[in-house]
Amino acid sequence: MRVLILCTGNSCRSQMAHGFLQSFDKNIEVYSGGTEPAAQINAKAVEVMKEVGIDISSHVPTHVNTYLDQEWDYVITVCGGANKSCPAFTGKVGKRLHIGFDDPSHATGTPEFIEAEFRRVRNEIKNAFARFYITEIRKEELPACSCGSCG
Repeated sequence: MRVLILCTGNSCRSQMAHGFLQSFDKNIEVYSGGTEPAAQINAKAVEVMKEVGIDISSHVPTHVNTYLDQEWDYVITVCGGANKSCPAFTGKVGKRLHIGFDDPSHATGTPEFIEAEFRRVRNEIKNAFARFYITEIRKEELPACSCGSCG
């Protein structure tokens, strides 16, 4: 199973989603990329992910062009910008989905408010990707029931 998660900067939301999905199942090949990748991963994203026991500090923003000719079971955009500008893939893409989130790196205000926004978005990403994992990936891995009642 190969999953590519796309965002504009590939420094925050896509990296958090990458971290969560990989933590759910080490057998999934998870990659993330950006249409306009940042120079480095967002330090606040690293910080709030460490709070939940996931280390994304070694992740590096990568341009989506790196992945264009590869085969993917899922390509998922997590921001509106990447959803609109997601390039046509020359490789095989099983399903393309959009699961959008606010960009916490655009939050302004007190340090406490900004940190709360990062946590809020982190939690939304965790919940949405847990649902994705259970409804999309696990169902594909579970054997079909042969009882005749399940449908």
